[in-house]
Amino acid sequence: MNHNTPLSPLPLQHLADNQLRVMSTAQLSEHGISSADAGTHCRPGGPWQQLLPGVCLLHPGPPTSEERLHGALLYAGRPPARTTRAVPAQPGAGEPHAAYADAMITGLAALALHRFSSAPPLLSLDRIDVLVPRTRRLRSIGFTRLVRSHAMPTPQQITGVPVAPVPRALADAVAQLAEAGAVRRLLTEAVRGGHCEPAAIVRELNHARLLTRPHVVDAVDSLLAEGRAIAEDRLYRMVAEYGLPDPLWNVDLRLPGGPHLGGVDAYWPDQAVAVELDTRAPRQDEDALWSEYVRKREHLERLGITVVHITPKKLRDAMEQQAAIVRTALMASTDRDPAAYVVVLPR
Repeated sequence: MNHNTPLSPLPLQHLADNQLRVMSTAQLSEHGISSADAGTHCRPGGPWQQLLPGVCLLHPGPPTSEERLHGALLYAGRPPARTTRAVPAQPGAGEPHAAYADAMITGLAALALHRFSSAPPLLSLDRIDVLVPRTRRLRSIGFTRLVRSHAMPTPQQITGVPVAPVPRALADAVAQLAEAGAVRRLLTEAVRGGHCEPAAIVRELNHARLLTRPHVVDAVDSLLAEGRAIAEDRLYRMVAEYGLPDPLWNVDLRLPGGPHLGGVDAYWPDQAVAVELDTRAPRQDEDALWSEYVRKREHLERLGITVVHITPKKLRDAMEQQAAIVRTALMASTDRDPAAYVVVLPR
């Protein structure tokens, strides 16, 4: 086949019927279309256009948001091994695409795919962030911005597109945002919308070294307060919905005339059972904060008080199981030695 040989209409029609109208030159070659022939079709006034290096848009009009996503992934993904299949199958909702190996959408584009109302629409984004391994030898170009990572997360498949999990996508989005309100809106929606827990977000922000930026720290403080309020509301619902006896809410425990033992989120004085929500954020002082949790728990248990430790994630994903754990602790109180008397004060 030379440059003047017309392309066979059969494979082109086959592609139009079965494939997104964006393909890499490697994929085109599997249909007998050489790089030179593809280049001819992408010349000004031709039926195709070059969307990105090595990626062709098989029509002359502007790309759709879906075509931009797939084009960015085709550019950034590891080239697939040559196959004898005539037409690569389109990926389904849970199937990876071979041509996108080692690449996934992240940042604001990923949040739009996760249906964040506070993220801009895909078509309005000047850049689409694509997460790739640090070893990939590519550069950002056109509307594709590469974000490099030492450790790649497991992507989620959304309409056939590999997308970074929400905490990682948030961190990559926040890295590009200087406006405090935009950062706060994204973080708040992640928690209120049930996409993830605050601890997972803070962990990614800390890993990305974004907690040195004042506007990010302010947003995280609001996020943690929001996350605690949501977790407390779930704890109230758990007690009501699963028929647990009403506890004393948000109290401090003290020995009579002695030291402060610490605060707990719920306390059943007759059974000497306490519930404590673990809403710690993983920052640099995580080890010290965890040590304080452990010391308080051990001190209370030496006094005969059973402490049930619950994370917001467990309350969200397995509320019935957590209620069963608390109920078991309450029922087991009759088999334990009486606990030391403690003074209970409002927190």
